[in-house]
Amino acid sequence: MPGTNLTREEAQERARLLTVDSYEIDLDLSGAQEGGTFRSVTTVRFQTAAAGDTFADLIAPSVHEVTLNGEALDPAAVFADSRIALRGLPQGPQELRVVADCAYTNTGEGLHRFVDPVDGQAYLYTQFEVPDARRVFTTFEQPDLKATFQFTVRAPEGWTVISNSPTPEPRDNVWSFAPTPRISTYITALITGPYHSVHSSWEGKGADGRSVPLGIYCRPSLAEYLDADAIFEVTRQGFDWFQEKFDYPYPFEKYDQLFVPEFNAGAMENAGAVTIRDQYVFRSKVTDAAYEGRAETILHELAHMWFGDLVTMEWWNDLWLNESFATYTSVACQAHAPGSRWPDAWTSFANQMKTWAYRQDQLPSTHPIMAPIRDLDDVLVNFDGITYAKGASVLKQLVAYVGTEEFFRGVRAYFQRHQWGNTRLSDLLGALEETSGRDLKTWSRAWLETAGINILRPEPTCAPDGTLTALAIRQEAPALPAGAEGEPTLRPHRLGVGFYDLVDGKLVRTDSVELDVDGELTQVPLPRSRKRPDVLLLNDGDHTYAKVRLDEESLAEVTRHLGDFSDPLPRALCWASAWDMARDAELSASAFLELVLSGIGKESDIGLVQSLQRQVKLALDLYAAPERREAGLTRWAAAADEQLRAAAPGSDHQLAWARAFAAAARTDAQLDLLAGLLDGSRTVEGLVVDTELRWAFLERLAATGRADEAEIAAELERDATSAGERHAAAARAARPTPEAKAEAWRAVVEGDELPNAVQEAVISGFVQTDQRTLLEPWTERYFAAVKDVWEQRSHEMAQQVAVGLYPALQVSQETLDATDAWLASAQPSAALRRLVTESRSGVERALRAQAADAAAGAAG
Repeated sequence: MPGTNLTREEAQERARLLTVDSYEIDLDLSGAQEGGTFRSVTTVRFQTAAAGDTFADLIAPSVHEVTLNGEALDPAAVFADSRIALRGLPQGPQELRVVADCAYTNTGEGLHRFVDPVDGQAYLYTQFEVPDARRVFTTFEQPDLKATFQFTVRAPEGWTVISNSPTPEPRDNVWSFAPTPRISTYITALITGPYHSVHSSWEGKGADGRSVPLGIYCRPSLAEYLDADAIFEVTRQGFDWFQEKFDYPYPFEKYDQLFVPEFNAGAMENAGAVTIRDQYVFRSKVTDAAYEGRAETILHELAHMWFGDLVTMEWWNDLWLNESFATYTSVACQAHAPGSRWPDAWTSFANQMKTWAYRQDQLPSTHPIMAPIRDLDDVLVNFDGITYAKGASVLKQLVAYVGTEEFFRGVRAYFQRHQWGNTRLSDLLGALEETSGRDLKTWSRAWLETAGINILRPEPTCAPDGTLTALAIRQEAPALPAGAEGEPTLRPHRLGVGFYDLVDGKLVRTDSVELDVDGELTQVPLPRSRKRPDVLLLNDGDHTYAKVRLDEESLAEVTRHLGDFSDPLPRALCWASAWDMARDAELSASAFLELVLSGIGKESDIGLVQSLQRQVKLALDLYAAPERREAGLTRWAAAADEQLRAAAPGSDHQLAWARAFAAAARTDAQLDLLAGLLDGSRTVEGLVVDTELRWAFLERLAATGRADEAEIAAELERDATSAGERHAAAARAARPTPEAKAEAWRAVVEGDELPNAVQEAVISGFVQTDQRTLLEPWTERYFAAVKDVWEQRSHEMAQQVAVGLYPALQVSQETLDATDAWLASAQPSAALRRLVTESRSGVERALRAQAADAAAGAAG
């Protein structure tokens, strides 16, 4: 039986047989306030190239009618699992009509239903990527079977309905939308409920002067926090920049952005109706890094309107191209669009996205960017750091390799050639070869069809008087992680080499060279006769994707002056190199702490500060030797307290340090300060302890046994919102008692009623790094339960459990042995095996790092 899976071979066979013309979808959501199920009526018209058998896709509690070409079929005979069998089709035009009852969900998949505790109203939205349109209507659920979609929706009185086409005026609470252009099933959308909205427009420049209506939506309970002007500003900058670079008109009639509750991802590129997690409507003060992250998400989804929606991948093996292109162009827009608030966006990219990519590329599950996707199960676990971050990093390298103007000329030709169609990677590379004159086949094989990461090391040679006489770059291709497929590969790199000298207390670039690196050893042409610089920095400008190491003299200088680079990007590259060395056990966790403490006070980039704060906490929790951990954490918490008091009142740095302090506070005096800040008896000048900061303080107090159910309930009464409910759930699960852990485990593992966002919060509260001993008994229970959870829950809900409750804090050989025994005996699916193996790799890495930290401590 197929269950809910679909193989690539099945999709290819169906695409050879079918061309889909149109869908008419009639949904009765009038009972949405009460929940349960809803009536779904689908009429799909399609053509068959030859006589044969095929199937349509549907996940529904009940199917009432199946009519094929006017003939009624027995639903019990043709509907099973997620498929409706269509047998004996003649060649030519076909019509399928299906009447079913489909179910509202609380998992963020299909048609998600949420009730706001503030107003008691239900709010709905769809999330269809990868295969979940079939939870709402009957489909041919694969990206290369495009069609037009015409939705008719009956909704409760006073509600609004938004879809891909412009919103019509309702008649008797029925909303009849015009057909869409030809798009894929997974980017169709419906959002309905008594949403609050703000409207504006983007006015095009040039002869046509086109106006595109813009809408922003959120729940009324968030309306007071909705900074619509700022969101519209970023959106218009994106429209201006993308229109110029792509030279193709925006493909849809309007552009709505809908901030929706309990969203699993950051956002989704539904054509003309983008859904975005409503945590991006900030209820409390956040740093500029959060606004930058939100802007990147907004621009990422807007870029998808062209790359992904107008032109769509043929199959999910090219998912990386959709996501990488959107990521690359969104950051490029932030960095280069006139008037952007974030001209240093590539610094954030280097510090966050590439760090994610480097981590993912060193797991046993590492895979080529162009991954072999055999079926839906494969793609569902492939929304990873390689698909998004490594892909975007390599796309940035491709732009450096072919040239920026040549790249965008190729993209323009690609859009014109394949508009409203489906493509493969070769279609884009062919267009880029035409505009750049470069042969990209060899480049593609090296970068896109192999796994793993290279290491680049400088090898300088100096004369006795200190003159730099030669410089070479040595490229290494380390062995792939155990279990990974493929062979180590040396790759061509187009990169910069920066020469930095200490001038008036600042490390400034005094020379630079750009060159092609290929093979094991490449000689660097020196810019002029000069003394050896204080720092030699490979990949200056961050154009390629590789782990960079410093030579001995450069490392010593960076250790002394890392915070003194005049530009943020080289600082970010050096910080990233140090973090990578800590993860690889080349730099002890204690030494990493010392390095951060020596430089973070000088760091002006708030995104870098917050990343370093997270990295230090992770290093101390997982990579520090157990006998050195507590001293390191106490020192870090004291440093956070000191930085909190020293930061400019009301600044982003002050807020970041308040959160870092809350995450690490452990001594009685530190916890007393947290409690005092929460109840108002203690203050720090300029620090506003607002709603979100209050929860951060309370959750730490609960985890350390300084706050109990009474305090949590009182705070929830103060913040009786869905966000408050999530925070309260996390705080309750964080309490350091066996009873609290058992209650959380029952709710997540043994029960299945929690909504996705609340389940995620309970898991985050359950796993507390200071509670290793308390959590140790749950290791055995995890392995006893995880396979059943995986087989019985939806993908999103099961993945939260499989990853979130893995005993990652139990860093020991015993955990590795228990994992290996389970992998050998449980016979998990490939997707579950991958997730558990990735988690196991984290424990293995932590063991190596702890050994290195212990050795460093013993050496003094």
